[in-house]
Amino acid sequence: MLEDLTQKINSVLKKVSGQGKLTEKNISDSLREFRRILLDADVNYKVAKDFIDKVSAKALGTEVISSITPGQLITKIIFDELTDLLGGSHNEIKISGSGVSIFMVVGLQGSGKTTFAAKLAKKLSDQGRKVLLTAADIYRPAAIEQLKILGAQINVPVFSLGETNPRVIASESISFAREKGLNTVIMDTAGRLHIDEAMMTEIADIKEIIKPTEILFIVDAMTGQDAVNSAKAFNEKVDYDGIALTKLDGDTRGGAALSIRAVVGKPIKFISNGEKLDNLESFYPDRLASRILGKGDIVSLVEKAQLNFDESEAEKLEEKLRKNKFDFEDFLKQIKAIKKMGSLSSLISMIPGIGAQVKNTQIDDKALVKIEAIINSMTIEERRTPKVLNGSRRKRIAAGSGTSIQDVNRLIKQFNEMLRMMSMINQKGFSRHMINNMHPGRRF
Repeated sequence: MLEDLTQKINSVLKKVSGQGKLTEKNISDSLREFRRILLDADVNYKVAKDFIDKVSAKALGTEVISSITPGQLITKIIFDELTDLLGGSHNEIKISGSGVSIFMVVGLQGSGKTTFAAKLAKKLSDQGRKVLLTAADIYRPAAIEQLKILGAQINVPVFSLGETNPRVIASESISFAREKGLNTVIMDTAGRLHIDEAMMTEIADIKEIIKPTEILFIVDAMTGQDAVNSAKAFNEKVDYDGIALTKLDGDTRGGAALSIRAVVGKPIKFISNGEKLDNLESFYPDRLASRILGKGDIVSLVEKAQLNFDESEAEKLEEKLRKNKFDFEDFLKQIKAIKKMGSLSSLISMIPGIGAQVKNTQIDDKALVKIEAIINSMTIEERRTPKVLNGSRRKRIAAGSGTSIQDVNRLIKQFNEMLRMMSMINQKGFSRHMINNMHPGRRF
């Protein structure tokens, strides 16, 4: 995510870090290069200019104390300004205190509206909300069917009336939600390849009929300034409440992400980082600023872990590790939990200092699929007692998993090495106290 932007910014910061002190000249040289990077990233020209002016004013007006290097100072200033540019603070969607909370999803065709609606439905249903998806896009071929398929995957009902007038569909879906005791409606509306008067009139009419709690504008982050221009036009017509950036995992430049808040004046509320329906994150400006500067996002990583790792299972795992009884069945459970958290590359990018080191390394998520296939081809006895895995058994497992004997041998070797390391940790006093101290808010 935004790898190209991160790499270029870090190259500039390294040059500043090599300076003995900050001067007007090296600040000017660095910010000139920084401006070029922002423009290359398709950041709005005025946004880029204002950003550089603010950084320059702060850098020239800040006294460098002896304990801080020029690189640390300029990085801190840029981090603060990036955070401010992205919105400053976190903005949650509003939930109605009583009655039905209604979220209207709008945007151009191809921006990922329908998939976003399903992702939001999953996120809210996981939080205990009783959600209804409404298929109000009657124009795009298969839009209704797509929403029904996505709804079935997350066990969320979908309301549709076929190719009836979208205004009628919108009104009837709210009545249906109230009758069924559902407290949240997410409405997928029609998009177009371009903004036209008919589309805007329809959206405005639906807004007037259903009185949505919030309107969310969906932006394809990969379209850069085109996305920002359409966001501005939509806001002038519809006056939406927040923005969701989709396909951010495929955006290496960051033009839309860095420009849209400043140009439109509406907060970014969600970012989507993948195709899976659980790849939707609430947006935190400071966290994205940290990722852009290559500093990772350990808080989001810990939150993902807390969502996907069961507390009681963690206690059982700890007990097994203490007694050196960790086996391939436990290993398989951990792999499945990690896969739920997202792609390996996205997880690694959240670890401070690691993302930059592996930026040119191909991280293959299929490696986990191969490991799963190998373990699934083992018998219960083999999973629980890895010592019985002799040559003939390994040959059978390789054939059953569609892998090679070398792949099976490599996994078993790595597993045994991991057990050896765990044994060493146990001997040095492995305890839950060590885990409890690894908290995102703790200072080291």
